[in-house]
Amino acid sequence: MPNLLLKHTPQIGGIIQKLPSSKSISNRALILDALSGCLSTISNLATARDTQLMKSLLADPGKIIDAMDAGTTMRFLTAYYAISGQNKVLTGTTRMKERPIGLLVTALREIGADIEYLEEEGFPPHEVKGFPSQKTTEISLPGNVSSQYISALMMIAPVLPEGLTINLEGKVGSWPYIEMTAALMASFGGRFFMKNGKVVILPGQYQPASITVEPDWSALSYWFAIVALAQKSSITLCHVSSHSVQGDRVIVEIMEQLGVNTLFENGNAILTKASNISGHLEWDFTDCPDLAQTVLPVCAMKGVRGTFTGLESLYIKETDRIAALQNELSKVDAKLEETSKGVFSLTPGKIPTERIKINTYHDHRMAMGFAPWATLMDIEIEAPEVVNKSYPEFWDDLNAIGFDIK
Repeated sequence: MPNLLLKHTPQIGGIIQKLPSSKSISNRALILDALSGCLSTISNLATARDTQLMKSLLADPGKIIDAMDAGTTMRFLTAYYAISGQNKVLTGTTRMKERPIGLLVTALREIGADIEYLEEEGFPPHEVKGFPSQKTTEISLPGNVSSQYISALMMIAPVLPEGLTINLEGKVGSWPYIEMTAALMASFGGRFFMKNGKVVILPGQYQPASITVEPDWSALSYWFAIVALAQKSSITLCHVSSHSVQGDRVIVEIMEQLGVNTLFENGNAILTKASNISGHLEWDFTDCPDLAQTVLPVCAMKGVRGTFTGLESLYIKETDRIAALQNELSKVDAKLEETSKGVFSLTPGKIPTERIKINTYHDHRMAMGFAPWATLMDIEIEAPEVVNKSYPEFWDDLNAIGFDIK
């Protein structure tokens, strides 16, 4: 797909009728459905490429499983194939082969799975050979590892003959994603309790369930960014509840400090501009790392200095998101610097007089996170098809509410 040119559109508004469904909820629901016998009803499943890939791979009888660049798919399927005793080779893109999976594989081996690395130790590709027997009922993991590892282990635990206790050591990152997993497990009849960094999951078969997937708050965040940056804007997001199991719902609180009011009314969220803007934003992204690529570009263009923590996981996402943010923010003379270990400082930039090109680094969130800059200037988006990973309709929705896209 050729690059997209987003023309400067300072005033924007309209109604987004059909928002993308939550990829995180959809992917978990698919795994839990598979573990409960594939008899569940999952309504409003995400159309995101990652979710559709998960759905097709779960039904794939072949031995070679290509997860492409989908980290959740790779991690969840590794655990699922292990507990179900399937012999599969899991592989992916070049970038996927650089993303660690060692902590999950080690944990699965401790529990009893037979898994072998085929290239570099600790990284895909790897072969899941089976699950002869359960060796232990208790494992320990650092709490700051990817929540996808923890969720993968939680979801398979009820199927284990003796259940599983997971001890999370130290500070736990992305806790809302763990709570999301727990809530979905409960919908399928999973029994567990969580207390003081310990997750105790009791043995017992899952039961089929009826699930309706809610809209994806990570995707909603880009509309908040557009309202924050536009000269004049009001956007209505349909079928959005003020209550959500998704941690990224905190975008409401973040954007309150960046000039966006949110009114939940008649089952919709109405976003309007506000004059209350913080000159300095402090935020810990530990529980919502996917929002960083929405929030930082807004701060850079609104003259808001930032002090941010909880960004460590961005180094090992679809790309090195820290480096990608630094590169693209520098195009407007903004600076993102790690001033001390784990603490990042953002110095705002200025609106350029010339059109700039945004490189996307094979990363959907880079394309969507920087697109709101088109409210301030002409921008060119490289490889715009990357949005298919999570929000295939994104460019159509931008066009529908008034953006001039070439």
